Amino acid sequence: QVQLVESGGGSVQAGGSLRLSCAASGRTASSYAMGWFRQAPGKDREFVAGISWSGGTTYADSAKGRFTISRDNFKNTVALQMNSLKPEDTAVYYCAADFSRVVRVVPIDYDYWGQGTQVTVSS
Repeated sequence: QVQLVESGGGSVQAGGSLRLSCAASGRTASSYAMGWFRQAPGKDREFVAGISWSGGTTYADSAKGRFTISRDNFKNTVALQMNSLKPEDTAVYYCAADFSRVVRVVPIDYDYWGQGTQVTVSS
């Protein structure tokens, strides 16, 4: 079992920044690929960014150049630095763990999920 707890969400004006954190605990948490997803009201959950256990990263086109994912395997944490935020980034953001060597982008592939943290970007 892996437990995931997100923090760092909030409200910000367009152009601002937020940093989300995800604390993982449980068996071999550092062996998992980690991903950030988001879900806006009335929309499907979508991939934002992911990082493999070795540090390889993958980003959705909407996140490239603005978001940065990182992980600290000693502390079992994953962070998502979000810059130049836009109103369309408004969503609940979820941290997820996937027992895979590579980053996958489909939610159903992920084994564990956090409870989510709200991000609201106003224009």
